[in-house]
This record gives sequence, C-alpha cells and structure tokens, in this order.
Amino acid sequence: MPTPVPDELESLWERLRTELRDEVSEVTFHAWLAPLEVAGAEEGRIYLRAPGHLRGWVDEHLGATLRTAAGRATGRPTDVEVVDSSWRRPEDCGHAIAESGPEPLNPKYTFGQFVIGTGSHMAHAAALKVAEMPSQAYNPLFIHGRPGVGKTHLLQAIGNYVQLHGLGLAVRYATVEAFTSGFLRAIRDRSTAGFKDSFRTIDVLLVDDAQFLAGKERTMEEFFHTFDALYESGKQLVISSDRPPWELPDVEARLRERFQAGLVAELEAPDLPVRMVILRARARHDAITRVDDATLDTIARRVTSSVRALEGALIRVVAYASLRGAEPTPELARHVLERLYPEPESARPTVDEVVSEVGREFGLEPSVVVAHDRRRPHVWARQVAMYLARELTGESLPTIGERIGGRRHSTVLTAHRRVEGVLEGRGDGAHVVLSLRERLGRPS
Repeated sequence: MPTPVPDELESLWERLRTELRDEVSEVTFHAWLAPLEVAGAEEGRIYLRAPGHLRGWVDEHLGATLRTAAGRATGRPTDVEVVDSSWRRPEDCGHAIAESGPEPLNPKYTFGQFVIGTGSHMAHAAALKVAEMPSQAYNPLFIHGRPGVGKTHLLQAIGNYVQLHGLGLAVRYATVEAFTSGFLRAIRDRSTAGFKDSFRTIDVLLVDDAQFLAGKERTMEEFFHTFDALYESGKQLVISSDRPPWELPDVEARLRERFQAGLVAELEAPDLPVRMVILRARARHDAITRVDDATLDTIARRVTSSVRALEGALIRVVAYASLRGAEPTPELARHVLERLYPEPESARPTVDEVVSEVGREFGLEPSVVVAHDRRRPHVWARQVAMYLARELTGESLPTIGERIGGRRHSTVLTAHRRVEGVLEGRGDGAHVVLSLRERLGRPS
C-alpha cells in the first residue's frame, strides 16, 4: 500500500469506519470508535489518533477488531496503531495530516453546543462578543482554565461563528505546538517569509495552549512579533492557557503583558447542575437512550474536574455495559469509575439535598423552602438552608442563591450572618441547625 496523500487518507478512513460499523454494536461504535481520527498511513499500517481518555482502552479491547476491519478496508493484512494527540509522522513516512496546512476547525464546537454555567458565563459571553464584533470588543481575549473545561471549544466556536457570519474574514486556529513545529520547519526549509505571511495576513488568530511557549525562546520571539503585527493592524487575537498570564512560567514578561492588555476570563470546572446538562446533551448526541438520570447523576457526582473527563466517564460506563450485555445503572457506574474517580470519604451534599433535608426538618416541601414567602417560619427555614449550603456544599454564593429561589448572593450572605449569630448566641433554633449540620455529614 503506497503512502496515501490526505484525500486518499480520508477515503481510507471512511472505508475503515464502514467496516467497523459492521463489526461492533452502534453503542460501542459511538462510545469508543466515533471519536477516533485518522492520523496517517504507510505500507501495512494505519495510524488512528484517539483522545487521551480513550486511547488505552481502545488499544487493549478493540485492537483486534480494528486490525480485522483495516484488513477488509485495504484488501491486505494491515496493522492499526492507536496514537495520542501529540503524535507526528516521521518525515521519511510521507505526508502527515498535521503538516498539510492550517489546523481545521471542528464543526461540533459551536456556541450552541457549549453548556453555560456559573463558572463559564463570563468567558462564554466574552467569546461570543468577540465572534460577533472581531477587533471591536476585547482584544486580545485571554481565556484560562484547567485542562478539559472548554477552552478549545470556545476558541473554535469563535472561529466557526466568524467563518459563518464574518463576511469573508480570514480565521486561523493553531495550537502553540503547531505554531512551534511550523516555525522550526520554516527555519529548516528557509521559508520563514511564507510562514510569517500565513499567520500575519489573517483577521482572527486563535491560539491554544499558550503555556507551551514556556522556555521556547525562538518561538516566543516569533510569536511576539506575530502578536504585535496583528494587533497593530487591528486584527483580533484570542489566546487560551491552563493558567492566567501572570502565572505563566518561563514566558517573557513582554508577552505576559500583552496577554493581559485586553480581557482575561477564567473558565471554571462545571458545577453539578451543569455537569448533568452536559451528560444529557452528550447522551442525546451519541443516541444513547438507555442511561437514566440516576446513572448520569452518579457519574456527575464522581467526575468533577472537567468536561472532557465527564464525557469520557460516560463513554466508559456505556461501553462497559454494552460489552457485557448489561444496562447502565448507578451501581455499574460506581464499579466502572471506582479506580479512576474514587468516592470521597465524606462527599459534600448538594444545595438541593440541603434544601430537601431542611424541608423535612421544618415540615415543608422543598418548593416552599425556596419560595418567595415572607412568613417567619418559612423565612427562617430558607435562611438555615442558605447557611448550611454555604457551609457544606462548596458552591459559590451566586450558585447557592440561584438554586434557592433565584436570589442574589448578598441575600445568601445576609442569611448566613443571621444564622451564624443565632449559633454564637446559642439562641432559639441553634440546636436545629446543629442537628441538621450533623445529619448532612459535617459535625459542628
């Protein structure tokens, strides 16, 4: 099999996907194989790129299936190697997808597909504003947050929006890794002028993973001049990183200053209600119909670090159930996720659990506890719920206020101070609050 060029590679990948659909169930295909991408091919071997949370499992459990399907797709024995996102073809192996030009935008990354929560509202609003008004809103826009919370999604959503509505504006998305590789190749090939033109003649530049500039002196120098050239000519820059500009290690001060010159917006990990929305959306997208809310709730409570980890956990649970002919259940989810995401020894209650327990104590329905009711017993119950939610759940004041009747964070703070005063003075009602606190899992 001669080394394919990119168009032929895509055709090969389509044939392989068709064969795979005949080999496995729809659930297994959507959960484990649909996220794969073709990375390259050479004589007797196909390289498939897998997200980090899938790679090991796919390689171990579906490797033989991939090889069988690849043999049928090519008409000869063909090995399949599952590689990670950093893999690049050695130069003597022919064309590589990663070196064939600008990195393409993923059409799935849109603003409509992004689930907005308390910790992502500002970043989402800023990204949308930039997409609607490039170079007229926030320039540069710097988005930071831990891995997997949606930075790449927002960057590419900007790119997709501008390409659809930007009246011909040129957009380019690139990781720092791709920028560095391209720059070093240009130096080697003595084609730096062409490299500079490819980045400095566009209208919107989206750069992912700025933390990887650290320690790369020549890359930082080139990126600095690219940044300045675009900024001075009124072009839009959007940059992401796993930390804010002032915490980037070994990045030149002049670059950090430029990153901070516009708007710096943080993306926080999603809270429980947002995690549930994300899981339901992913289940609908992958046509997974057998997972009930109780199972999704179990996953959402276990996996709190990032959207990527959350979706990966859902895939693991569904695939595990499918391969064993079982139904996804909360018990099965706990079993599958136990090693990767062990349950905390004393899990925090949710705001809804606090409201429910307070309601039971006071003989009120949860809906009454959160209602805008000024009767004194109801007000006291609501204030106790706000106090306990702030003490026990780990949620922010705005989130607590939103979950308890859509109130402002200042209302939660006032309620907390009132209940705290009752406890300090051991006044009427203090024993009820202390009893509730103990039942909800935190002794006083």
